Amino acid sequence: MTNDEKMIIHVGHSPDPDDAFMFHALANDKIDTGRYKFVHELQDIESLNQRAFRGELELTAVSLHGYAYLTDQYALCACGASMGDKYGPMVVAREPMSIDDLRGKTIAIPGKLTTEFLTLQLLLGSDATYVEHEFDQILNLVENGQVDAGLIIHEGQLTYGTQGLELIVDLGEWWFEQTGYPLPLGANAIRRDLGREVMEEVTAYLKQSIEYGLAHRKDALAHAMKYGRDLDTQLTDKFVGMYVNDWTIDFGDVGREAVALLLRKGYEQGIITKPVELEFIG
Repeated sequence: MTNDEKMIIHVGHSPDPDDAFMFHALANDKIDTGRYKFVHELQDIESLNQRAFRGELELTAVSLHGYAYLTDQYALCACGASMGDKYGPMVVAREPMSIDDLRGKTIAIPGKLTTEFLTLQLLLGSDATYVEHEFDQILNLVENGQVDAGLIIHEGQLTYGTQGLELIVDLGEWWFEQTGYPLPLGANAIRRDLGREVMEEVTAYLKQSIEYGLAHRKDALAHAMKYGRDLDTQLTDKFVGMYVNDWTIDFGDVGREAVALLLRKGYEQGIITKPVELEFIG
């Protein structure tokens, strides 16, 4: 079968090391993908959430918060999860302060549909002013005093100290203390109109790609390094290990329960506007 005869699967994911590691095998033709050709489109997660509302991509990374509104169009892949197991997104500021000190402050966030923002709202409710900014600008905004605090994701979780900033709360740690569960942040979703057979097959290739990266860690890390803004090899390896692991191969029962719990709490607190019915493929 020639490339022209293959079914195109447009894949959306973030330009960060963990996603790059996960998709290395698919992006660099390391595995045979049969009748499918994967075309990769890299964008920040909030943009991918918005594109998912328009159904533009067959397979896409999504925030689990955003997915709450996408269940009619997409199902969740059982593989590809980003889970924070007693760690996760962080709120940082220039000076030490308590969680209660954040109330009434202006906090930069990476998008209103991100799971990070959902979790922060579970913690603070509406007792702060939230302003949206590109995720890779938030540390600078905090350092320069343009906002009181910032909600940071991706490699900023490892580098905020180099800008002299203080950790106020690790939301993954807070969530675990509250619930005993890991914090589910992101997932991959596959479009329902592809039909069950294609959904299952494409999800299987995604799982193969994740397993390939974990089995060929050195090569996959070399690919991931291209997207590790200000991260050296050691920090890239640490960051990838945080978010590409056994949870990523399969949510498992605990991961599925964690997703259901997070979205249910979001609904109960009025952050999510309707109950969420979950379906996992694979």
